[in-house]
Amino acid sequence: MLILMAFLLNTGCNNDIADQYTYDPPEFIYDGLDTGTLNEAGINTRLVFQAAGRIHQGKHKEVHSMLIFKDGKLVFEEYYPGHKFKWDEPAYHGEPIQWDRDMMHATMSCNKSFTSACIGIAIELGYIESVHKSIFNYLPDHQHLNTGGKDKITIEHLLTMTSGLKWNEWGAAHGTSANDIDRIYFECSNDPVACVLEKPLENEPGESFTYNGGGTIVLGEILKNASKMNIDDFSMKYLFRPLGVDTTAWYRFENGSIAAEGSLYLTPRDMMKLGVLYLNHGEWKGKQLIPSAWVEKSQVPFNNNTGIKIPIDDSGRNGYAYSWWTNHLSHAGKKTPIFSASGWGGQEITVFPDKNMVLVFTGGTYATKKSLHKIMEKYILPSVD
Repeated sequence: MLILMAFLLNTGCNNDIADQYTYDPPEFIYDGLDTGTLNEAGINTRLVFQAAGRIHQGKHKEVHSMLIFKDGKLVFEEYYPGHKFKWDEPAYHGEPIQWDRDMMHATMSCNKSFTSACIGIAIELGYIESVHKSIFNYLPDHQHLNTGGKDKITIEHLLTMTSGLKWNEWGAAHGTSANDIDRIYFECSNDPVACVLEKPLENEPGESFTYNGGGTIVLGEILKNASKMNIDDFSMKYLFRPLGVDTTAWYRFENGSIAAEGSLYLTPRDMMKLGVLYLNHGEWKGKQLIPSAWVEKSQVPFNNNTGIKIPIDDSGRNGYAYSWWTNHLSHAGKKTPIFSASGWGGQEITVFPDKNMVLVFTGGTYATKKSLHKIMEKYILPSVD
């Protein structure tokens, strides 16, 4: 009886949320994304409204935006109040703000998936010969760090976080030099690449996963040396401008290197475009921007990169591919594969190949566990099944 009452109360509450929710379909603004409605896409509006209403009530911590792209159109786009990111404030919450469509948001580690896309483009264009080449083929200023077997580290190992370098990013508190990614910003801004490559090997390259954002910074340096363009210029020429993105923002270290692992700012709509590009096997408006084979490599775990639990995340156990996370969601006894660009605080670009759908979230849940997979599994996936 108690279970039944709890169920009825919860159902009634969710129904109230859905009944009270008001919704305007996304506006067509000539940004490269076609727009439509939930009904046109065959999506159960009540379930989506329940999710959106719960977000507005703060039941999923601090979510700043939720966007749904289905069957070729952006069909849902909502923005919520929250905070700007600020490193030195409690919960990393700075100025309170009402987020909207035109505001750029920190993508955090979603940036890694954008960097991966640029590496794939650079290989296709001939700037980089192969993912199987040693990273030191493209690091002329850091040859003195090619010691102790590090010549075996390939570009693929950096893409898949299997370099074998000793690295502590998930096991140390933010804001301390014990956290290796924070140490780069605190102590190594004059040469962040050296800060990564001076680390000793503790595993054979390619054998095991260790989360290492520093490796993505090295990928940015490799791209610069190979193409003679910093990643901000390279990505604008070969990725963003073809996607109809005119404005991006990146962080530069003291020596001019760019933080390619987590400093990129974009609007949520522009984040969505990367998801749509990968949903469409690297093609955008009839043009192949990224090789389809690269997209395939981005949704299949590399070697032993499985069973990975991400800190303060509700996604369970994940795989890791070419800088994209792989997983599945369950509904009605069926498993639906997904692959995601995922960033600290609730930044997410999730591709549903079997549903012809992409979801984008931005958020500010930096200090506690986020619940985006719960939203997707309980509300969004059932709404399209």
